[in-house]
Amino acid sequence: MTTLPASMFATILKHDGYSGTMTGPVIENAADWLTEAELPIPEPGPGQVLIRLRTASVNPSDLHFIKGEYGQPRVQGTPAGFEGCGDVVAAGKGAEALQDLRVAFVAAGSGAWAEYVVTQMQMCIPLRPDISDDDGAAQIINPLTAMAMVDMAKEDGDAFVISAATSQLGKLMCSLGRDLGLKPIALVRRTETVETLKQLGAAEVLVTTDADVVQKFADISATLKPRVFLDAVMDQLSEQLFCAMPNRARWVCYGKLGSDAPTLTQTGQLIFMGKRIEGFWLTQWMMSTPPADQMRVVTEVQARFADGRWKTDVSERLTLRNLMPNLAAALKKSDGKVIITP
Repeated sequence: MTTLPASMFATILKHDGYSGTMTGPVIENAADWLTEAELPIPEPGPGQVLIRLRTASVNPSDLHFIKGEYGQPRVQGTPAGFEGCGDVVAAGKGAEALQDLRVAFVAAGSGAWAEYVVTQMQMCIPLRPDISDDDGAAQIINPLTAMAMVDMAKEDGDAFVISAATSQLGKLMCSLGRDLGLKPIALVRRTETVETLKQLGAAEVLVTTDADVVQKFADISATLKPRVFLDAVMDQLSEQLFCAMPNRARWVCYGKLGSDAPTLTQTGQLIFMGKRIEGFWLTQWMMSTPPADQMRVVTEVQARFADGRWKTDVSERLTLRNLMPNLAAALKKSDGKVIITP
């Protein structure tokens, strides 16, 4: 039996509930939203496990959440952070099978930016020994979303559109699409990232700051006929590109990197062209997808990380104790994840 300390260090939420704003996943000062605390170590209930943290990652959803802009309300005084990797040191009734295993997890009830985390056993994935802790900390939210959404895209033809394609998730979807014989159309903000995305597997790469990007996209759309737009931005340009897509196109929104809400300018397309606008939330997918299908996806994700086809690009490493003063600056580094260790 593991002997646990009496308390743990954690980075906790300063505010409750929702803020009513939608300013995007950016922060200028972590102290506006977070503070540090020593907390009692949480106890796992039935179906739950207690995890000693090895690594945690920072996702856009974490930033929306701490600012009160996510689809779940904040609880003041509880640790922040959704995703990480660690060792199960205690298990509640029904969760004993995970005792002493190293797992990737999504936190539920007690966040990942703490020395110890409690979550539901269903939100844990035992990790192969050849998966690094860095990859373990980014094993669920982006990779499972990539697999699930590319699965969705391939049902509607061989071309699909990815916004924010230089994100970790965007890179995963480009390479997965290429491996499946599909044609990802990648949208990026910076010209210097075009060749990187092509090397990763994008069939076409468009720079969203180009004045003629909508016309370029319309030409590509007429040829490749993409019918699924996997969008993490949800701004007015997204709407313009969706309007340039063919009949039966689906605008699948899974993030909100853009700070302005788009206006729908051609609602008749929803009626006469059979177009759809929908959302994707990984938690809902995990709760509704049959276990056999989930296991197929999880096995493929781990195989891709183990053999090097996928990897977690790390832009900065912080510890829990130096997280607060350094998080905002670390997040300004592009094309990689911020990784947190105890």
